Amino acid sequence: MVAFFTSLFQLIVVVLVMFAVIRIHKRLKTRKRSRYMLISFFIILGILLIASSATVIYSTKNLPRDYKNKISSKVIVPPFDVLNTPISSVYKDELINHPLKSGAMLIKSGKVAFLHRIALVRMARHSIELQTYIYENDVTSRILMHELKLAADRGVKVRIIVDDNGLSSDSSDIMILNYHPNIQVKVFNPYEYRSKVLKYPQFLFNISRLNYRMHNKLFIVDGSAVIIGGRNVASNYFDDNADMNFSDTDVLFIGKLAQDALGSFDEYFSYHKSIPVDVFPNHNNPNELEKLVNNIVSKSIYYQQEKEIFNEAVNLFIESFNAKKFPIYWGNARLIADSPLKAEGGEYVSPIIDALDGLWKETKQSIYISAAYFVPGKNGTADLINGAKNGIDINILTNSLSSTDAAVVYAGWDRYRDNLIKNGINIYEFRNEGYKVYNRHNSGASLHSKTIVVDDKISWIGSFNLDGRSALYNTEVIAAFFNEDFAKLLRQAMEKDMSEYISWHLYNDNGKIKWKTNKDGKEIIKTYNPDTTLFKRFTIFFLKLVPEKLI
Repeated sequence: MVAFFTSLFQLIVVVLVMFAVIRIHKRLKTRKRSRYMLISFFIILGILLIASSATVIYSTKNLPRDYKNKISSKVIVPPFDVLNTPISSVYKDELINHPLKSGAMLIKSGKVAFLHRIALVRMARHSIELQTYIYENDVTSRILMHELKLAADRGVKVRIIVDDNGLSSDSSDIMILNYHPNIQVKVFNPYEYRSKVLKYPQFLFNISRLNYRMHNKLFIVDGSAVIIGGRNVASNYFDDNADMNFSDTDVLFIGKLAQDALGSFDEYFSYHKSIPVDVFPNHNNPNELEKLVNNIVSKSIYYQQEKEIFNEAVNLFIESFNAKKFPIYWGNARLIADSPLKAEGGEYVSPIIDALDGLWKETKQSIYISAAYFVPGKNGTADLINGAKNGIDINILTNSLSSTDAAVVYAGWDRYRDNLIKNGINIYEFRNEGYKVYNRHNSGASLHSKTIVVDDKISWIGSFNLDGRSALYNTEVIAAFFNEDFAKLLRQAMEKDMSEYISWHLYNDNGKIKWKTNKDGKEIIKTYNPDTTLFKRFTIFFLKLVPEKLI
């Protein structure tokens, strides 16, 4: 069906181009030179459109058998002792004495999150697995890319899965890494027609497949450590964007949870909708890898101005890690991951939803939620209100209209916000003044965390947004961690983000919802969505028409 409609779309475009050429031909009879130039331009445009619509398979079931075998065996990780890796050896006694437990290290700062990833890559000896929704072509992402290439140069096996929605084009740098013999890159659930102009028509006519996306975020090294949380790979997730940065939360786990995460990654990597980059159009020039590396080395600020400082910071991190200077908390951890089968649609029920239901039932005293895209729905709202009526202290932080990067999600949140406030639930909305959070004078800020703390005992960290899209259409992964000290630490970090110096506190004033914050030592109160234009507030009414399950 999609092939028919995209072909029809191409035909319509070509007909329109021909019609335009005829019209121009009639009007420019006396201007032969201009006429021929314009005719040539439109002919070339039509040819480029058709030529650019090369296709790629979206299931490895369609690959020739011999080709599929060749691709699937490209990168094989030889067996190794997980307890004897540079990462595990630091905590070898703990891992041997408590094999079913995991150690957790909280990562809040974007800069520190990036440093963790680089240091782990340099410590890697056997394997690196990266699963992400977005991988951008920016400076920070390219630095990590180069470090992955250097690890592969010394024999580390690197496997990467990126969702096709998270790639800017078929020439994305991350795809070029696939030319390295020790690196394999796959794209999850790709659009069949690769021309950008055909992307939206494809989505509209094939929504039953393309509406399902892989939103998981895992960064696994040597099967010994995994970083799990909300961060994609782009500069604005690591506090390195001049315009806007995301406030996010990651946790580095060592031990059993890393092995569980590796099992989930393997399930996606071998799934038939994870397509090897080798079969994508125009992917047949191994020289592109050398060009990319030279480009990174010659143009990156990291290599020109900050290389020495950066390397010192990475080395200091590794030394501190080896000396056990970082606070690490040990406890039982459970990885809860959607199966890639969720991307097939049907009657799949996410285990994360079942776990959430259990989490609410277990709550006795308090719930702290930090959710970038929070749309609780009627049932979720009813559960929260019932909890508040039963004496549970509920605190929720989400984006304000001014800080969100998805106004349509805020429109969904707006449906339930006032009812929650009027029933005694503490609501906070993140301010858009990034320099208050990130110390970047002119940057804006947006919340991107997906964390929950229950009763100061259970911590919940991962990629799952508390909305209909995560529940129904996106594959997700989270970690539930059981350690009271860690839960209190995470709750304190969430409370800091909820403070009136970083967020707006919403409250009920005789039936009227108001926003309150503190700027430069002065209390400020607003009676409407702060830091927004009248037009932006007005658009929320129309965005509420979008079906909730699609936002």
